[in-house]
Amino acid sequence: MATMVRRIQADGGDVPLPLYHRIYVVLRQQIEEGRWKPDETMPSEHELASHFSVSRITIRRALERLEKEKLISRRRGSGTFAQPGEVAPLQQNLSGLIENLLIMGLKTTVRVLDFAYIGAPPEVAAALEIAPQAPVQKSVRVRSHRDMPFSYLTTWVPEDIGRHFKRTDLARRPLLALLEESGHTISRAEQVISARLADTAVAQALNMDVGAALLYVRRQVRDANDRVVEYIQALYRPELYEYSMGMKRVSRSGKSLWSAEAESAD
Repeated sequence: MATMVRRIQADGGDVPLPLYHRIYVVLRQQIEEGRWKPDETMPSEHELASHFSVSRITIRRALERLEKEKLISRRRGSGTFAQPGEVAPLQQNLSGLIENLLIMGLKTTVRVLDFAYIGAPPEVAAALEIAPQAPVQKSVRVRSHRDMPFSYLTTWVPEDIGRHFKRTDLARRPLLALLEESGHTISRAEQVISARLADTAVAQALNMDVGAALLYVRRQVRDANDRVVEYIQALYRPELYEYSMGMKRVSRSGKSLWSAEAESAD
């Protein structure tokens, strides 16, 4: 039977959303919520196929994906068992953002997919606060943790700064560390967090399905002179990477509001 049930827009083009992936997402959420205890047998392929009104082949593909991510174990003659929490997602605290990004860069591995100097597209030029088509260094990297790819990073750096390091440096050192070594002390970052769907290139790099949901982060990084020294568009697998932020209740103008907790200074 055909497993494609609809098409959705992602990055300006049509991408297929497989039915088995939709079932995988539902089962993954149920596993993470503790629907089945570790010693409790999950429904069989036949039962799941009947419940979702799909073929056993579709169910089998969803279960294979869960097994690959170590969210279930399949024992011949015994059945399928949930094992939530086997792989904990990397956490990124919005407080102390720069320091956390540097630490993460040292604890993960990187594969550089692309490295070149090009004219800045309009969006990139605006983000870097430079003239359109001004030369910039563009790099595309995939970052992994425990041999599992979790982020697809596209980064632009002004040419005069980018010339201080090479492609091989990006494979060995965090970009923020390279920027500081080039004489630009990082002072602050501004970012926007949203969601995006994986296109063909990203899906292949992150071992995901085309059309899978991703955490999307756009970030401008500034130095001590308030110059934008880096613009990054980052895509993260949501089951392997998450942001956390502390909140506290404050009173402003006679109203009680939620506010992000400020990091305490030493």
